[in-house]
Amino acid sequence: MPDDGAAYTRAVREDPPGPVRTPLDRRRVLAAAIEFIDEHGLEALTMRRMGAHLGVEGMALYRHVTGRDDLLDGVVELVVDELYGDPEVYLAPQHGWQDYLQRLAHGVRRIAIAHPAVFPLIATRPPAAPWVRPPLRSLRWLESFLDALTTHGFSDGAAVAAYRAYTSFLLGHLLLEVSQRGVPISPLDDPEATPHVEDRSLAAYPLVRRFSPLLSEDESTAEFEESLENLLERLQRVLRESRRPGFTT
Repeated sequence: MPDDGAAYTRAVREDPPGPVRTPLDRRRVLAAAIEFIDEHGLEALTMRRMGAHLGVEGMALYRHVTGRDDLLDGVVELVVDELYGDPEVYLAPQHGWQDYLQRLAHGVRRIAIAHPAVFPLIATRPPAAPWVRPPLRSLRWLESFLDALTTHGFSDGAAVAAYRAYTSFLLGHLLLEVSQRGVPISPLDDPEATPHVEDRSLAAYPLVRRFSPLLSEDESTAEFEESLENLLERLQRVLRESRRPGFTT
């Protein structure tokens, strides 16, 4: 059973910064970093300030993280892990694929609303593998997504297309939503950073391994054109509705 990142973060918040009451470990440092970003914003985060936030010297953090990049990667992982602790989100469909996708989308949105200053980091950090798209930045969630759709009749190609459309929708909408709360959405970490290639075995994720050639294909142009076409079709329906007697906005 995955750890409940949300519960751990809350536990840290109930133990306010000051003299360290318990020994630091990596998870406590990451949870405190989430707390710091929630309160002060990502641009304020430095190793020195994190040390002060935890009541230790900044150098003490290097026993648990290798540097700021490792800290930011860990923050992303811990925040995404909050999905596992959300009782409204299912790792496998229980009431059909549509209910599964709706619950997952609302779960991701709850994360964005709970951590608006962290969400742009989820969107902009280099992914664990080039075909793992934000905001579902977890091999386990990617495996879950592909399994949910293929077991409900989606072909391999259709499941990958759905994954791309779904993640594009979530990312675009939620970045806009957090930006409306005054959160800067441009990447603030190292712009020269290169993707960290996932070095763990994919043996535990057979669908991810099977779909990796499809997931690696660059379909950006086709996705853009299809999304634009779908938008125009939707606006055409809105136009038709607006011409009906009694229509009101």
